[in-house]
Amino acid sequence: MALSVRFAGRTSSLFRQVGAASSSPCRTFTTRASSRCIYARSPAPVRKNTGYVRLFSSSCIRPNQTQTAPNAKAYLESGVIKGAANPVNVKKVLVIGSGGLSIGQAGEFDYSGSQALKALKEAGVASVLINPNIATIQTAHVLTDEVYYLPVTPEYVTYVIERERPDGIFLTFGGQTALNLGVQMERMGIFERYGVKVLGTSIKTLETSEDRDLFAKALGEINIPIAQSIAVGTVDEALEAARGIGYPIIVRAAYALGGLGSGFANNEEELRNMSARSLTLSPQILVEKSLKGWKEVEYEVVRDASNNCITVCNMENFDPLGIHTGDSIVVAPSQTLSDEEYHMLRSAAIKIVRHLGVVGECNVQYALQPDGLDYRVIEVNARLSRSSALASKATGYPLAYTAAKIGLGHTLPELPNAVTKTTTANFEPSLDYVVTKIPRWDLAKFQHVKRDIGSAMKSVGEVMAIGRTFEESIQKAIRQVDPRFIGFQGDKFDDLDYELANPTDRRWLAVGQAMLHEGYTVDRIHDLSKIDKWFLYKLQNIVDCTHELEDIGSLFGVNKELMMKAKKMGFSDRQIAKAVGSTEDEVRARRKNFGITPFVKKIDTLAAEFPADTNYLYTTYNATTHDVTFEDRGTIVLGSGVYRIGSSVEFDWCSTSCVLALREMGKKTVMINYNPETYSTDFDTADKLYFEELSYERVMDIYELEHATGVVVSVGGQLPQNIALRLQEAGGAK
Repeated sequence: MALSVRFAGRTSSLFRQVGAASSSPCRTFTTRASSRCIYARSPAPVRKNTGYVRLFSSSCIRPNQTQTAPNAKAYLESGVIKGAANPVNVKKVLVIGSGGLSIGQAGEFDYSGSQALKALKEAGVASVLINPNIATIQTAHVLTDEVYYLPVTPEYVTYVIERERPDGIFLTFGGQTALNLGVQMERMGIFERYGVKVLGTSIKTLETSEDRDLFAKALGEINIPIAQSIAVGTVDEALEAARGIGYPIIVRAAYALGGLGSGFANNEEELRNMSARSLTLSPQILVEKSLKGWKEVEYEVVRDASNNCITVCNMENFDPLGIHTGDSIVVAPSQTLSDEEYHMLRSAAIKIVRHLGVVGECNVQYALQPDGLDYRVIEVNARLSRSSALASKATGYPLAYTAAKIGLGHTLPELPNAVTKTTTANFEPSLDYVVTKIPRWDLAKFQHVKRDIGSAMKSVGEVMAIGRTFEESIQKAIRQVDPRFIGFQGDKFDDLDYELANPTDRRWLAVGQAMLHEGYTVDRIHDLSKIDKWFLYKLQNIVDCTHELEDIGSLFGVNKELMMKAKKMGFSDRQIAKAVGSTEDEVRARRKNFGITPFVKKIDTLAAEFPADTNYLYTTYNATTHDVTFEDRGTIVLGSGVYRIGSSVEFDWCSTSCVLALREMGKKTVMINYNPETYSTDFDTADKLYFEELSYERVMDIYELEHATGVVVSVGGQLPQNIALRLQEAGGAK
């Protein structure tokens, strides 16, 4: 299955080293499956007008000829990789935070801003932070030299610039708030007046990516297709534009956060209301032809000032276009794209980022025709985003940290990968696992609220689950969203067909109800929901296994083979117990009696093809060996899990502070958390990080594997509290 995952993600055992266009002869590489090494071949002719050439061959080594595996660590230590050849000359840098948490802008910017501060500290550059959000790691005086708890507005930022006299500023680590502030202050001439250099992506590029009219013109210059659209500033102009484009249309607001002010309109009356609302939030809106029903795909791209450019991660939405990516289930790497589709969109992403002149990290979103090779660019975020945090944690590639280093003048070939320590930052990660992200909504806490989801974001948090199969990954993610879910399941609906055709925060439950209890076929669900059949067939595998367990109806009828099959598909002990009419503890005892326990694997960015030592870990039943040893006997700290109303970034501050304090005392630490937006799930916070469920079953599995000296349950909010007593009484944890 690992192979199928890798092939689905279009990642090969070749490190795709992508550099700037060069006139020098291009060296080509080949991979050999037996030794998984890189071998140089003779130069091949390079076609004109191409920035790079990728040539593959099965092997250039004769049978029986031995080869020594390349020692990446020795390469890094040889001095080939040095400091920045052309560092930006700055002594003090101002970092703009994102301010208070809001829908579409949450803890991910605490994580990304903290990475920027960490990069500045390493470079010996003084840092000043403006962020009034006290519940964050970055404002805890651990990483920054000075913190100003002030509103993120031009007046207050100008005051800080006058007082601190920084010579550089980072605008891309504070979300839409920092980006809009930077554009506004540039127009006011404040940066020029005080001699403050904008580091990383320029203001001009930020304006081009945000201004819908400039963006359309820029992509037209390089023949990249976008949806037919017209930028307008009044309701009458919007109505006139729609008459020319034709309904249905989508309205998008410029300089908006989380799709705020956007939505679909099927007629003139809907458009009049939608555009009137949108223009109260933004001075400019885009009236665009709707592509609802197409696939939505994202690429995370990194580029340095020397034009080296790589794609770090590509992600595919489980839901078709029409739902904001922050409100959609997302899978990485993409599972349903052909090799041709993958490389077509990858090449386009690199072309776009180079043309716009992004320096740092960038997110490119596409609409892809489900049954052809036609595509459209939806938007480009020339800053760190929530998707960036997800991509960083999904691949093990530290996007925010790398973007900050690039902003200080480093190039990708000069930077070692901060996670693995065995490769440079100028490579594209290879995954041998599947990542699933599911959003968390708290709409049920409000009366009379509309539960439909669309182009404007409503979710308050998200989870990330890792497995070696899609079935394992999505079932983990479902349980992470809310402990009351046991895995893929259904719920009662008044009109099931309507729920499948019209997305709400409970759509996956409608799919579960249709497949598990109502006998809907994959074709029928696809016709109603437009969800790709590949995903639905994988869910059907879970349904078939559930029915197989239910037909047996007794735990003692479950043999070792069926138990292993269920665990490989991501079934929890509680889920199996419900299917066979037993209890979780009885299923756990029988499973352990069979000798069935999870294996611990690494997220090493290299698909285990090259030696790499990381502390990013996950558990799976789709393996035969552990990637790590368990000799530390560390202290386990339980994180806060998904953000929700009443439990947010403040508990990430608590759990991170606990880990740092334990490490200062010389204790080995083990963090368990599954929230990709957090600092606690960063690669260097704890000695070991498990991206795993905060359930009794999983915590006990890790506790027993690690031979832990204790578990801290008091710093992660309500979730760890809910299992604390059971961990002590039933599990014997200390």
